[in-house]
Amino acid sequence: MCGIFAYLNFSVTRERRYILEVLFNGLRRLEYRGYDSAGISIDSSFDSSNADAVVPPPLVFRQEGNIESLVKSVYQEVAATDLNLEESFSIHAGIAHTRWATHGEPSPRNSHPQTSDASNEFLVVHNGVITNYEVLKQTLIRHGFTFQSETDTEVIPKLAKFVFDNANEEGDKSVTFSQVVLEVMRHLEGAYALIFKSRHYPNELIACKRGSPLVLGVKELTEESSRASFNDPKFLLSNGQPKELFLSSDPSALVEHTKRVLVIEDGEVVHLKDGGASIFKFDNAKGKPNGALTRPASVQRALSVLEMEVEQINKGKYEHYMQKEIHEQPQSLTTTMRGRLIRGGSCKAKSVLLGGLKDHLKTIRRSRRIVFIGCGTSYNAALAARPILEELSGIPVTMEIASDLLDRQGPIYREDTTVFVSQSGETADTLLALEYALENGALCVGITNTVGSAIARNTHCGVHINAGCEIGVASTKAYTSQIVVMAMLALAIGDDTISSQTRREAIIDGLFDLPGKVKEVLKLDEEMKDLAKLLIAEQSLLVFGRGYNYATALEGALKVKEVSLMHSEGILAGEMKHGPLALVDETLPIVVIATRDACFSKQQSVIQQLHARKGRLIVMCTKGDAESVCVGGSCRVIEVPQVEDCLQPVINIVPLQLLAYHLTVLRGYNVDQPRNLAKSVTTQ
Repeated sequence: MCGIFAYLNFSVTRERRYILEVLFNGLRRLEYRGYDSAGISIDSSFDSSNADAVVPPPLVFRQEGNIESLVKSVYQEVAATDLNLEESFSIHAGIAHTRWATHGEPSPRNSHPQTSDASNEFLVVHNGVITNYEVLKQTLIRHGFTFQSETDTEVIPKLAKFVFDNANEEGDKSVTFSQVVLEVMRHLEGAYALIFKSRHYPNELIACKRGSPLVLGVKELTEESSRASFNDPKFLLSNGQPKELFLSSDPSALVEHTKRVLVIEDGEVVHLKDGGASIFKFDNAKGKPNGALTRPASVQRALSVLEMEVEQINKGKYEHYMQKEIHEQPQSLTTTMRGRLIRGGSCKAKSVLLGGLKDHLKTIRRSRRIVFIGCGTSYNAALAARPILEELSGIPVTMEIASDLLDRQGPIYREDTTVFVSQSGETADTLLALEYALENGALCVGITNTVGSAIARNTHCGVHINAGCEIGVASTKAYTSQIVVMAMLALAIGDDTISSQTRREAIIDGLFDLPGKVKEVLKLDEEMKDLAKLLIAEQSLLVFGRGYNYATALEGALKVKEVSLMHSEGILAGEMKHGPLALVDETLPIVVIATRDACFSKQQSVIQQLHARKGRLIVMCTKGDAESVCVGGSCRVIEVPQVEDCLQPVINIVPLQLLAYHLTVLRGYNVDQPRNLAKSVTTQ
């Protein structure tokens, strides 16, 4: 959802124009997260050589709409105020934000940075939701504060000013920035990632988080420093060497600057000062002894290497990220399976090796049940994998939408294995469900695309899908990689059963062939574009599937509705006569997925019933089956290659992804940033 970015240069001269462009580009890298307004803050002109000079208020620019609207408004305001863009700063701290509205409509006053007062003593950018903001707001109003926005965020900088002013009134003139922020955190409830900037602490930034993602990037600018071991925790300490420090909601905004990163943990406070980063651990139990703010002890953390390339976040030869990611699926599936499939030999069975699970497989096999928990596309991927997991493991598998599980407080037992599926690894509902499962003592397995994410860190074990960076809001390659990972999970769990060995080996052979089959089905691109032209004016679309492909129907319908803004509904074909059949007439387009599997004959019956009622049919079938499914050539047919039944959803979803993509482009909508949607859903 919201995107946070910050840039601090230390002992390296940067012009104001350069600083602005770094901040703007950081926001552009975060656009895919979803937003409706944006803002930045930079420093005013200031004579830092004069120790007696009063630090002027930071400059704040906020704008409704896209980032280019912000850029335009900033340069217009710069021209109107004669702000010198060529002015140089040897040290400077700037913050930036893209807002996805939760409290208050999209508008400049509701955009971030939010401020403490007219002189911008404290500024905050925020990703998340403060659940107790109304109580804090009323308290601050009683202390004389006035509020300009409708946001929950505005209480944070005002609370920081309140804490700072109180400390100074009590005679504590040496209160540090980190002490102020730690005291503010004591009063906040909810999920958040925050960056603070203050005129009282020039050239300093503080970042903290609870629930929402935040990453620190470090770029050393001297050869001596860059040769130093960044695995050494002392690497982060202030050493006087020139460097650039970055903070971001997502590593994709850092990779073009540095690959040396620190994933900030929940409850950590990172203080950027004098070119170093001090890290403190927030302890809610530590209050104000004798009315004074606590002075926390620092902790030491080492940097890690970001496994990402700049090419992954560029569009390359494609017009849109969604188009690129659809066509990347042969490569992403190959990467997902690399090193995990063992062909075997003359005397060795074919098998699967999932290193992140090998120490827990016995526990999983003894489980009372396996519970898949996810939201949206991740839920659909788990649903597609459920039949093969039940077949190979013999363990009951249940499905839970994360928010519904929490609403019901559904039973989770110590004997359960809970599998949390999330592309980002930061989905708010899924994280809360994970906390719930951990409290109930279940074994927690994570399946995510993001190394170092909250789900990856907090589960007992798991598998990274390794699909590569996915920027389009509508998930495509992550979905197919999730299905493959969960199929491999089923193979690993059922690996001790002799009776299913032939079936398992056939699936492994199918996995090896899968990238080639996906490459083959991608040749339907032009055919799907032609179909999209026929459907461009339609208001609704039904998608029928069953068995393995019920999930395909749900996911295909989800793709169409989320990007092309056409109402679409995925329906279990067995439920057709229990209501949906009433919608069928000669004008409503209906997709029926009828590829070869155990449900094929039942789907043939569905097609005949829909045809009898003059349904406008589009049938997806296995190559060579067109005559079997299309009575008298009365419907449009999409032919796809056949693979093992449990892998068929990977093949079948690709034409529907292409259809959704082309429908969106032809309708003139933004395919990478659909209306009202966000890539990483970090609020409930």
